Amino acid sequence: MEDEDCPELVPIAVRTPGGAGGGGDRSPSPGLGARIPVTVITGYLGSALEKSLAISQGGELYEEWLELRNGCLCCSVKDNGLKAIENLMQKKGKFDYILLETTGLADPGAIASMFWVDAELGSDIYLDGIVSVVDAKYGLQSLKEEKPDGLINEAARQVALADLIIINKTDLVSQEELNKIRTAVRSINGLVKILETQRSRVDLSDVLDLHAFDSLSGISLQRKLKHVQKTHSHLDKSIVTVTFEAVGNITEENLNIFMQNLLWEKNVKDKTGYPMEVIRLKGLVSIKDASHQVIVQGVHELYDLEETAVGWKENEERTNRLVLIGRHLDKDILKEVFIATVTEKQENS
Repeated sequence: MEDEDCPELVPIAVRTPGGAGGGGDRSPSPGLGARIPVTVITGYLGSALEKSLAISQGGELYEEWLELRNGCLCCSVKDNGLKAIENLMQKKGKFDYILLETTGLADPGAIASMFWVDAELGSDIYLDGIVSVVDAKYGLQSLKEEKPDGLINEAARQVALADLIIINKTDLVSQEELNKIRTAVRSINGLVKILETQRSRVDLSDVLDLHAFDSLSGISLQRKLKHVQKTHSHLDKSIVTVTFEAVGNITEENLNIFMQNLLWEKNVKDKTGYPMEVIRLKGLVSIKDASHQVIVQGVHELYDLEETAVGWKENEERTNRLVLIGRHLDKDILKEVFIATVTEKQENS
């Protein structure tokens, strides 16, 4: 993999029990055992946010900073960055949360993928969510920057992958300018939660414990999926959010076929023949003979299925709802391929 594709990492902030946010009282999330949550923070962060995360309620420092020089977590061969995190986990019990901040315009999807595929880390930690910080004054300029050879704008990719967007420095722009950056963010990612702030001052409860990648997000995702609409891009002409619904039960086998065709084989194309490129995917589906809704999530080529705590009600019409963020996405074609793939073989079985 080219060096420029690998995110350089800056310190990992580790909140120890009794530290910022009352970590000493924090108990493991249901069904997640004693694994440690990891939040990836990306974008242009200022020293204000770093300082606020490093100071506990009593004013004492509880963080441990681990410098990952030239760390690259997206490489297939374990490098010093990945080994550093594994070594950190040997101190398990001395901390209860990991904040991983990338530098510049690194691809958070590469880091998210690492936590899914590394078995050694997967048994100790889980990805809690991706937070992206957008500069209210200069963010629109970054999002508008055109890239050569069909490459995705890095800032737009960060917005597309985010579970939470923090629009910072809102005091430096007019209400009209703030509306423009808010609209630009929403045009890329129609599912993301947006916080607006000054000097990077945010309540940690809004940033930590997002549960964006586990089954506990099922209830909140169900509400979002009912209201999210297809977005119309105002910037990068090809990055949009699309959503569709399909009634009925599906089989896990057929769902895997759909996901693999879309994410791996790249043979689902738009009307002009371009392969649809999915940056982020979320959805709730009805698996045949399953009493609970199943959440499906995808980042780039990786995807995962997990049963949620949300049960299907008796006599409830079971509906599959999917939201996809990416390039060259066509709602009608996606729905048509989904229905054809997940129902055709099911009828023959």
